[in-house]
Amino acid sequence: MTWIRPLPHALTRLLSALVLIAWVATMGALAYQSYFRPASVLAADLARYGSGAQWRGVYYRGAKVGFTVSQVTPVADGYELQEDGQLEMTLLGSASITKIHTLARVDRTFALHSFDFSMDPGTGAVKVSGIVDGSMLALSITSRAGTRTQQITLDEPPALALNLGRRLADGRLKPGTRYNWTVFDPATLRNTPMVVEVGDREVVRTGAQRLPAFKVIMSSNGLRVTSWVTDTGEIVREDSPLGLMTVREPAETATRMAVSGRTRQDMLQAAAVVPVMAGQIDDTRDVERLRLQVTGADLPPDADGVGQTVTGNVVEIVNPRTLRPAPIDRDASRYLQPEPFIESDAEEIRAEAAKAIAGAVDQRARAEQLVRYVNALLEKKPTISLPSAREVLRTRIGDCNEHTVLYVAMARAAGIPSRIAVGLAYVNGAFYYHAWPEVYLSDDATRGYWLPVDPTFNQFPADGTHLRLVRGGLEQQAAILPLIGRIQMTVLDLQVAAGTTRVTVGAAQQAHP
Repeated sequence: MTWIRPLPHALTRLLSALVLIAWVATMGALAYQSYFRPASVLAADLARYGSGAQWRGVYYRGAKVGFTVSQVTPVADGYELQEDGQLEMTLLGSASITKIHTLARVDRTFALHSFDFSMDPGTGAVKVSGIVDGSMLALSITSRAGTRTQQITLDEPPALALNLGRRLADGRLKPGTRYNWTVFDPATLRNTPMVVEVGDREVVRTGAQRLPAFKVIMSSNGLRVTSWVTDTGEIVREDSPLGLMTVREPAETATRMAVSGRTRQDMLQAAAVVPVMAGQIDDTRDVERLRLQVTGADLPPDADGVGQTVTGNVVEIVNPRTLRPAPIDRDASRYLQPEPFIESDAEEIRAEAAKAIAGAVDQRARAEQLVRYVNALLEKKPTISLPSAREVLRTRIGDCNEHTVLYVAMARAAGIPSRIAVGLAYVNGAFYYHAWPEVYLSDDATRGYWLPVDPTFNQFPADGTHLRLVRGGLEQQAAILPLIGRIQMTVLDLQVAAGTTRVTVGAAQQAHP
């Protein structure tokens, strides 16, 4: 069984966050089964919402998959804005409920003072809290593994997307107007540019009702979300480019869940990029050279280099086993530093890394031993989360996202520069979105090279069908989302190792070496 999905880039508008969750589930499990749960179970934690709360159903291509609820509460110095979302799914036969919660505290002009944001995949929430002081942001990131704090200086005071509807209602809902705003994303801990375009007032159907609302298009990180906003700032409907939609509904309708078989099939089909083949693949480990033509979207800059060569819309991938040392990369040392979700300086990460590489005689041996260790350590289970290396080490559960973040943190703790790569990998006749590490190996101070490895597949190095699209943390991975559903691939040339037995594409393939 394979475990493939893109690393998430969560935005704090609930629809965008639910876009993330739905696609994470699709890529990770490649299975989405139909089931029903009563509304009383789903709504048990939502007693805080009063009669004025706004409930919305979440639909994927017309089928119900979740709900959101939000409300605005006046307080002494402004307002509290709360929003919760839940998405239900069955992954590999196991029912899963993922919850997202956002609480923002704003003044009477809706300027942000503080916020709490959390995502809970059922194994424990990861919570990001922030206090704003001008352009300074004091952050704390909390999970069951502990709390870390960080001070961030932003270019301008942050605002959350959560209050954009209210912000628009404050005299800004004028057809033809365009705003360039900056929104803080708690999942990436960065300000993100957003373009907001106000269109004409339309009559929108929400269930049995028809309401007048302005059509508003919000564009950020290559994604365009279309919203319909009333004069009072209520968002009564939102459509995303990935087939997800939220619609205002009564609470009992919003929380009524029933996932159809049609949804399951649609998600499975959408997860795969099925290539037009110019050859056949027996075992991905035997691929020596692969030339792909990629159409439908431009290849990001990170697609070039480290075993990949891009010419126009054609990318050539060579087996990483053929990579050789080159002049030293002076920038590699920065990939030894901890990051908010890659806690390589945490005591438990350092201790586990030391245990993992015990007895290895050189840097390459340590990197390989770590691949085998992480692969054996984690239970292979799709997990929808904001992955923290400390939290992954605590739960010891996950798919490619969790394998990658834990490996990168442990490699850095062991003194091996390591970074995250995200792209596509070939499995059973199709390419699926996937994440894996790249490690920097050097024999001396003058020469070294980056090597792709894959602890999820237990591959050292990774096989020659890994097509990297972007590198880096969550903030860089936003480039992936606009590509989903648009990329088409043609295999122009395929070279495999001599002596392999060819089988037709799509037949059962060994996922682990």
